[in-house]
Amino acid sequence: MPTKSTVQRVEEWLSEQLSGLMDFEERSLGNSHNIKIAFLRSLSDSETVKRFIVVPSYEMDLPAYENYISTFPGCETSRDKQQILEFILKGYIYIRIDGSIYLFDAMKIEFSGISSSITEAIVQGPNDALTENIEINMNLIRRRYQSKDLKIEPLTIGNVSKTTVTIMYDDSRVDSEVLEEMRKRLSEISVDILQSAGELEKYVSEHKYRLFPTTIVTERPDRVVFNLAEGKVAVLMNTVGYAIIAPSVFNDFFTAMDDKIQLPLVGWFMKMIRYIGLIITVALPAFYVAFTSYNPEILKVQITLLIAGSRAAVPYPSFVEVVLMLLMMEFLIEASLRLPKAIGPTATTVGGLILGQAATQAGLVSNIMIIIVSAVAISNFVIPLNMMAFTVRVLKYFLIFFAATFGLIGIVVSTVGIVMYLSGMRSFGKPYLKIFALEGGRGKGDKVNG
Repeated sequence: MPTKSTVQRVEEWLSEQLSGLMDFEERSLGNSHNIKIAFLRSLSDSETVKRFIVVPSYEMDLPAYENYISTFPGCETSRDKQQILEFILKGYIYIRIDGSIYLFDAMKIEFSGISSSITEAIVQGPNDALTENIEINMNLIRRRYQSKDLKIEPLTIGNVSKTTVTIMYDDSRVDSEVLEEMRKRLSEISVDILQSAGELEKYVSEHKYRLFPTTIVTERPDRVVFNLAEGKVAVLMNTVGYAIIAPSVFNDFFTAMDDKIQLPLVGWFMKMIRYIGLIITVALPAFYVAFTSYNPEILKVQITLLIAGSRAAVPYPSFVEVVLMLLMMEFLIEASLRLPKAIGPTATTVGGLILGQAATQAGLVSNIMIIIVSAVAISNFVIPLNMMAFTVRVLKYFLIFFAATFGLIGIVVSTVGIVMYLSGMRSFGKPYLKIFALEGGRGKGDKVNG
């Protein structure tokens, strides 16, 4: 137990460190004035302070009150003044009873309620999404995964933000190599501020400059539960309604939670539709450029003449036409994301219709180009996870460049290059082009079906 002189030095140091904060408050309690509290009003719940700290101090004698505080769940003790300051900055109440120091958990937690999933819509199944409160998120996951083997390891990241991050995994199913690698990467993060799951995803990924995501960032607790059961590791972050799942391979980004609910044949068909959409959104503009500029003989004569007649009034090459219209589509997509929800869909829909019709009538683009751009945009939206959808939006320009330079040969070469690049990628040691991230038995530390 610290001496009285030590306690006085701690209080003087705390007052010096927090004196410039308008929400800092310290006062004496009880009839004997041997109880002193200090806290930040903006971080501590005033109702908790009043009900569990202030009122009992006037209803109990000093020994009973100290026993009450010391045995209260969530109450901590510390001798280190820096640690005490960190607790106060989290929302704890500093309580001094004679020569003893206690830190009472009275954190005020402001968060939005459990809402429906927005970025990952589902036709059937649960609609609840993760929230900004990590305790609620753990509740949403544990209610669905009632196993004693579900382990949670907390840690703090951020020299200033002090963000709470937890690693979740099933101890009987997890791949021990993946778990150790995740622990290692999280422990090596050294930043001042950590505010989003996207930031954390970049820090734990193997390569800083990469085009394809190697971890899933999801807002759906059911997706987290499904992946935990498959032996993967989930990372939750306080103040953020998203979780990070690793390892994640290429196939995982084309799996919607509807696939687990539908009949097997229906689920396989829907996944095939997404892969067809991937091919269309990536390759269709490149094939249009190659056929119109380099290899028109590949097509039937009627189709070749149709395309040539449609482009008769267009004054520039097909490469410029394609890039111009795709960029306009990118502008519309970005505008729909950034505009207020009340006017966003209307403004972008009207803008797209007017832009397409006016550009066609003015002879700036062909009618077939409008059809291709629409097909590309619609096909890109069938990808269930936004991280892969954004990657595909960038990838198609890579193929267009090679198609404009070398024709069909350029498309073949660039496609082979992409496949080779994906074949060399790893997600926490797992080959990126594997159908599943994990394989094997279900023993502890073994690889399991993904």
